[in-house]
Amino acid sequence: MASLNSVSLVLVISSCFAIAFGGNFHQDFDITWGDGRAKILNNGELLTLSLDKTSGSGFQSKNEYLFGKIDMLLKLVPGNSAGTVTAYYLSSQGQTHDEIDFEFLGNLSGDPYILHTNVFGQGKGNREQQFYLWFDPTADFHTYSILWNPQRIIFSVDGTPIREFKNSESLGVAYPKNQPMRIYSSLWNADDWATRGGLVKTDWNQAPFIASYRNFNANACVSSSSSCTQSSTSSSSNSWLNEELDSTSQERLKWVQKNYMIYNYCSDSKRFSQGFPPECSINTTE
Repeated sequence: MASLNSVSLVLVISSCFAIAFGGNFHQDFDITWGDGRAKILNNGELLTLSLDKTSGSGFQSKNEYLFGKIDMLLKLVPGNSAGTVTAYYLSSQGQTHDEIDFEFLGNLSGDPYILHTNVFGQGKGNREQQFYLWFDPTADFHTYSILWNPQRIIFSVDGTPIREFKNSESLGVAYPKNQPMRIYSSLWNADDWATRGGLVKTDWNQAPFIASYRNFNANACVSSSSSCTQSSTSSSSNSWLNEELDSTSQERLKWVQKNYMIYNYCSDSKRFSQGFPPECSINTTE
């Protein structure tokens, strides 16, 4: 017999219907902080965040989403970006919030960025995986995507999956499924931890630091007080709702995790000396 939660979930999802938006930053986002350091340019087609010694900046989506596929093109801070963090994530609010994170940890010129990922369910995170990228993320725009459906969360870069987090509720692990989330992004100074554990500090002579965004696309359920409406900035269907990795995508995921993953909490036996978290048993590419 289906649980009340699963029945409610089906009812919410089944009430989705398609609405097309233009993918314009003026329409889809609000600048939330930075005192003028965040700018929407080119008739809403480009957004830039800036960081200097006084302040960083950030923005958030006007809509809240409950499941969907979110794409954004980012070009990260070039040159000596040590100490800076560019965060791009989905999150609800409160102590028991859900969250799906991309964070880009800056580095000295010539050293690679670290892409940090995390998933929170009911306020519990500590599920970090970190990667190097196989390209220079400061030279051009690249697409960073989050697929979030009731079965899994897939992080992708330029269409290549780098991480899959499967629904492990059967193992007692909270999964993001009931709390609508906004999209947030910010550029801020974190030189107490971001680069080599805080050993390398931000060089303010390089400021302002600038990250750029374009081509936002959400094929997703927009949450309202009573139902969920499918928002799409393209003509694509709601196939994301049941999407999973096919055999080719699974091989690409294994390639990334073998060659570019630099930290996986599910392999950190020193940190989890009493045993790995239960979801680790099903979130493996082996």
